[in-house]
Amino acid sequence: MHALIIVDIQNDFLPGGALAVKEGDQLIPLINKLVELPFSTIVATKDWHPADHASFAANHRKVPGDHVKIHGVDQILWPIHCVQGTTGSCFPANLVTDKFSRIFYKGTDKNIDSYSAFFDNEHSKSTELDIFLKEKGVKKVYLAGLTTDYCVKYSALDAKKLGFEVFVLTDACKAVNLAEEDEQIALGEMQNAGVHLIKIQDIDLA
Repeated sequence: MHALIIVDIQNDFLPGGALAVKEGDQLIPLINKLVELPFSTIVATKDWHPADHASFAANHRKVPGDHVKIHGVDQILWPIHCVQGTTGSCFPANLVTDKFSRIFYKGTDKNIDSYSAFFDNEHSKSTELDIFLKEKGVKKVYLAGLTTDYCVKYSALDAKKLGFEVFVLTDACKAVNLAEEDEQIALGEMQNAGVHLIKIQDIDLA
């Protein structure tokens, strides 16, 4: 059994959004084609932050890209984005969502950031995505979405640690690239952890 996990395709991460990823909107037609493939389970994630979230630079009177310590853990600060119930937190209107079995929300605790689809950054709280997938008998997970160097990467690494065989669809992901080399570093980290880096054309659901 295999699952497709669509990571954070939300308005705020698309061109014109609060934390826009360059060419992030180009993923939408690709993902719309992916959801037509015979995956046994398709789920999506959403960043779903309270307005006073600790990762927002404005809440520290700092600027995006600055770092602070939260619970002794380094936290990069971001623009205010994907606030619960806002237009920025919504899926874009042209994303096909009717095949999604469930949406998993992350970053809901104001005191802890959450890149991974499975856990917050301190691994203190679970989204219960792993439980959901294992109850469905899923053994392989395929990841697509935003961003290669943050939420996709951490989701892939956690999925691998949880015992899934993990495939990242590199042509169905985009990086935010705060530093020019971030995407390549992230791909290397995933590959070194045993994550399969493949193209959409290489998907094998047999």
